[in-house]
Amino acid sequence: MEIASILFPVLFIVLLGYFYARKFKPDMDVANGLVLRVFIPALAFDVLSKGDFQVVAYSWLMLGGVIVVLGSGLIAWPVGKLFRIPKQVFVPTMMFNNCGNLGLPLAVLAFGDHALGAAVVLFLISNIGHFTVGVYLFGGAVSWKSLAVTPVNLATLLALVFNFSGIRVPEMIQFPISLLAQVGIPLMLFSLGVRMLSIRFDHWKVGLIGGLVCPVSGLIGAYVASLVLPLDPMELGVLFLFAALPPAVLNFLFAERYRQHPELVASVVLLSHAMAIVVLSVVLWWLV
Repeated sequence: MEIASILFPVLFIVLLGYFYARKFKPDMDVANGLVLRVFIPALAFDVLSKGDFQVVAYSWLMLGGVIVVLGSGLIAWPVGKLFRIPKQVFVPTMMFNNCGNLGLPLAVLAFGDHALGAAVVLFLISNIGHFTVGVYLFGGAVSWKSLAVTPVNLATLLALVFNFSGIRVPEMIQFPISLLAQVGIPLMLFSLGVRMLSIRFDHWKVGLIGGLVCPVSGLIGAYVASLVLPLDPMELGVLFLFAALPPAVLNFLFAERYRQHPELVASVVLLSHAMAIVVLSVVLWWLV
């Protein structure tokens, strides 16, 4: 019931966007641009600049996160080829999951407040990978110069400066950033609902395949990491939870931006979140 109560708002906002779009046909290009340039950077800064933890203390967990992300891509590539799903769509969508607005609260719910630091570190790994490797896989032109001035990367770097230095962000600055961060997630979900209007029935097959491959490939990667890395029980639990999460909504925005079959990605993201109610319930039952 607790897992369903977390996932229900996601599905509710997506459906709200869908029914709104059926009546008013909104143009979401401007909103999607604001999400990528303003609201997501605010979310990254808000999460990473908070919390009393040392990033370097989670070095092995960070490596575990890399194994899960890259392992998911290695597994997804032949599966996508088998089912004739474009690799620019399937591989990055399977690699980068919803470890922010879904993964963070789930980690705290399952393992307590002391697990927040570990969950934030995995969010950092996925976030950096998404805006570098993920952009490249979606067909975007990636250069180190452009990465240095990407809003989300600048926000992440600034947040880490505060984290390592121990300097607290003044509340008068942190509070408006937190407000901006809260806009990004529901707006992404609403935009996903708008995109649902273009989904044809045959896309549901791709969604179902993605909904199965994403957690399975992630959990295989987490199992491999558990065999080779010296992780403590809490870190292992957070890593397996991270591995079982559904694809990030941000995959849909990248697919839209780079014109890589956004309707297919929307199907995968939507069905994966619906299936995650069962998948995450089973994984959490096993972990706790």
